[in-house]
Amino acid sequence: MITRREIALRLDIPLEMAARHGIPSRLSEGQLAKLEAEPPVWLVQSRANRTGKKPVWVQLTCTICGYTESVRPKKWWPTFTYISCSNHGFDELPEPAAGFGRTECDGIGSQFIGITDEAPEQSAPV
Repeated sequence: MITRREIALRLDIPLEMAARHGIPSRLSEGQLAKLEAEPPVWLVQSRANRTGKKPVWVQLTCTICGYTESVRPKKWWPTFTYISCSNHGFDELPEPAAGFGRTECDGIGSQFIGITDEAPEQSAPV
């Protein structure tokens, strides 16, 4: 049996949409295959409305240990250079490139920290 969360992942829809449209908390592989082969009108419309700008689900993978988790991305997430589990130390990641600064962003997924390496902004001459 497959959970509603896994069904949402496979159909590439938000978990809330799966619940709203009556997807049960568990389905068999056969029931999911039938749902994918003969999608209901709401699923067809949802796929047609997708612009592809923002993914519905992303796979987060720890750069250090390889632990993975599928989550819904947030609008405020920058493009991360590294993603690390919160139990790893800052010193376990490669050093930032020369001249680059590093920022951390807590609260990514259930237990990740997003690390972004950026060049400092250059002030324009006046």
